[in-house]
Amino acid sequence: MRRVRLLEAAVQEAIEAAAWYEAARPGLGSEFDSAVGAALDLLEQALLPLVPAAGRAGERGIKRFVMRRFPYDIVVAVADGEYVVLAFAHHARRPEYWKQR
Repeated sequence: MRRVRLLEAAVQEAIEAAAWYEAARPGLGSEFDSAVGAALDLLEQALLPLVPAAGRAGERGIKRFVMRRFPYDIVVAVADGEYVVLAFAHHARRPEYWKQR
């Protein structure tokens, strides 16, 4: 199993997304949280199908997991044998805004 570490900025993105979904429809925020938790569990077990990120980020080894139900990518770097979650990036947000993380 790999260690999974989340950057604080990524944690805040997930919290904000869950709050937005909860406001849009009660219970949907919890469903988003569950989907994120399940994805992180699979990431820890190295069972997620990660694909290279677009552009230079992908060339530098940054990978992403496309969530199925929600329009988010989980953006991941591999560093010192651990997965570092850089962002929970919404598909409609400016591409690669998280690069400075």
